[in-house]
Amino acid sequence: MMRLRRAGRELLRWGRGGPPAAAPRRGAEVLVGKAGGASSGIAEILMSRPHARNSLGKVFVNELFSALEQLRFDEQVRVVVFKSEVKGVFCAGADLKERAQMDDAEVGHFVKRLRNLMDEIAALPVPTIAAVDGYALGGGLELALACDLRVAASSAKMGLIETTRGLLPGAGGTQRLPRVVGIGLAKELIFTGRQIDGQEALSIGLVNHTVPQNSEGDAAYQRALALAKEILPQAPFAVKMGKLAINRGMEVDIASGMAIEGMCYAQNIPTRDRQEGMAAFREKRLPRFIGK
Repeated sequence: MMRLRRAGRELLRWGRGGPPAAAPRRGAEVLVGKAGGASSGIAEILMSRPHARNSLGKVFVNELFSALEQLRFDEQVRVVVFKSEVKGVFCAGADLKERAQMDDAEVGHFVKRLRNLMDEIAALPVPTIAAVDGYALGGGLELALACDLRVAASSAKMGLIETTRGLLPGAGGTQRLPRVVGIGLAKELIFTGRQIDGQEALSIGLVNHTVPQNSEGDAAYQRALALAKEILPQAPFAVKMGKLAINRGMEVDIASGMAIEGMCYAQNIPTRDRQEGMAAFREKRLPRFIGK
């Protein structure tokens, strides 16, 4: 079962076999879903702004902030998957129609808010996975880059296309893309505004996995779920500390990074999960981690 919420309110319940079309959405552009059963611990941020191809408008951004706030301190959540409910598109980037109504000061303020949003996604303590089943352009790719892992359909199109609109990436693209694919490739992709498909994205290391698209248009989402289920059985606190050590360590020199790793490791030593892992190894059984 999947529970869907908007701004903290539960809207409906639905099984994986059927869509939630029967229940009113009340104009929600972002929903939060939580899986049950064997998938318990997986949360989904579902982006649903079909009339604007999930572009980053004010309401959409506000609801993304609210979704992150719901999940940040939820100890039952072990993995978060970002998924589009709009077939053929992950996120089309900036809402240029809305942007055209802003003056220069408003544009600067809003782009700063977008940058903060991507930082909030990156700062979620649990692993995050972007399921890119369609276009991820401009801010849409920046959103995917803010996630820890990315899975794309081979037919998906990705690119930081801002220079083709007289802009440059302003929500983290100039910083996160080179950290993922290297400086030279990042410069080439940003300078040209080129779009690449999922297969090329895999070849340059932009995504972790690529899959052929299926008739339902959700092949990347299905692969992202499988990846999330691989993470689920692992010790939650150890996974969080691993993410923290990597993220903080990448910002400093290796000696400082080793010190960060040591501090994260020290926090993990007294946990019950570490003791459970050692006991399970001795007793030749699977561990039962509780996140403490």
